[in-house]
Amino acid sequence: MQNRTLIPEIKTISEASKIVGLTKYHVRKLVLQDKIKYVRSGVKYLVNVDSLINYLNNGDNATVPDSNSTKNIILKGDKYDKTRH
Repeated sequence: MQNRTLIPEIKTISEASKIVGLTKYHVRKLVLQDKIKYVRSGVKYLVNVDSLINYLNNGDNATVPDSNSTKNIILKGDKYDKTRH
């Protein structure tokens, strides 16, 4: 049996805002308030999309999501529609 490590989906603030339908300003505000997980790459902030979706679903009570915790949200476009199997 092979162990697998799930790599989180990471997007720029602009890309993440389009995925969830928020403004770039709002996503940037969540990053700067440490409400969602992110990493910095030079001057850019890279957002953990699962963390953003989890925050939108659960607010301040959000915890670090696993890959299956975002199944109840439908995002723009089939690529991000986690309810389809």
